[in-house]
Amino acid sequence: MIKYNLKCENNHEFESWFSNSNEFDKLNKKKLLECIYCASKKINKSIMAPMVSGRQLKQEDGFGFSDKKLLNEKKELLKIREYIEKNFEFVGDKLSQKVREVYYDKRTKKSIYGTATPEERDELAEEGIDLLSVPWVDKDN
Repeated sequence: MIKYNLKCENNHEFESWFSNSNEFDKLNKKKLLECIYCASKKINKSIMAPMVSGRQLKQEDGFGFSDKKLLNEKKELLKIREYIEKNFEFVGDKLSQKVREVYYDKRTKKSIYGTATPEERDELAEEGIDLLSVPWVDKDN
């Protein structure tokens, strides 16, 4: 079986399954295909990305390959979180105020972290202050 993305002369797009790649050509040549929206018989294949499926690699612990990769990424993010918590001062939702204090007082070399709203991040960016967002992974999960 093969699935094609199809398009009619009126630019309606839809999908259809065929038993093999020649099936579409045979049915289309006989005008047996029609648009599901407007019943047009002028149908073409549109650009599509093939779907490749394969056997998922399994690990000894029962996790699939992608599950193992996610666990490794979570471990890396937890290391980053631990480093930040150990070496930076938490300022909570006062981040935008505190980061300005650090940014404009060139003598201060304080490392801080906290939370900011999207609006606060936009305002800081307009001032030329770049923030780094780190996904905050829960330690307990």
